[in-house]
Amino acid sequence: MSSQLNVGIAGLGAIGRVVARKIQTGALPRITLAGVTTGDRVKAQSFLDEIGSAAPVLDIQNLAALSDAVVECAPAAVFAEIAVPVLSAGKKLIALSAGQLLRHPELIALAKESGGQIIVPTGALIGFDAVSAAAEGEIQSVTMITRKPVNGLMGAPYLVRNGIDISNLTEPLCVFRGSARDAAMGFPENVNVAAALSLAGLGPDRTTIEIWADPNVKRNMHRVVVEADSARFEMAIENVPSENPKTGRITALSVVAALRKMVSPLRVGT
Repeated sequence: MSSQLNVGIAGLGAIGRVVARKIQTGALPRITLAGVTTGDRVKAQSFLDEIGSAAPVLDIQNLAALSDAVVECAPAAVFAEIAVPVLSAGKKLIALSAGQLLRHPELIALAKESGGQIIVPTGALIGFDAVSAAAEGEIQSVTMITRKPVNGLMGAPYLVRNGIDISNLTEPLCVFRGSARDAAMGFPENVNVAAALSLAGLGPDRTTIEIWADPNVKRNMHRVVVEADSARFEMAIENVPSENPKTGRITALSVVAALRKMVSPLRVGT
């Protein structure tokens, strides 16, 4: 366990700002904000000034060099641009865009080769400990049903590609049913939890996902059913959306909890 952890943040959206504030206020002892990288340097500097942080705004190569761990909370499209320099430097990558790991499996090989590590925090789901424990035995099936407010799914590539209009829904509509791999490809900003669940358990091709656009709900809702030789269990969570309707508030707090575990003398959970 390191006595001090220098953390970089890649992306200063709803998640990155929460993490930066927590570090700056001293809520995470023994953790220092090494710097940030973002597409809008002026806006990033303004935010850092606002919270009283002297952390620099850097490009990803310099951020990776100065950090022990980098929190990736940027748009999914730039995931690989962030991951490659961090992992090549042998550092830890805390990955929120978990769905991109299904598109870029070579990043796992890169982490192994360079001595880096990819950490996928629990994020908006619960029960990863149980799923990963069950995977040490035999899992027969994993099914996840997601319900989201309509504005949390608007603009998803799968909907656009298939001409599915959800703007005027008056009742719930199942917009997708298939594998976690296909869900992550079609909804890259919406169902990273599905990708993370699949990585913890049966894999992306055997994990089944349903996605519902529901005009009657205000929270991001996930229900997971697991059948295994060691246990049968169900998990359900209703997440309050953050200022970004595609992301739950608990996701940022999950990153904070993961960072705290990295320097804590007591770690609860696998």
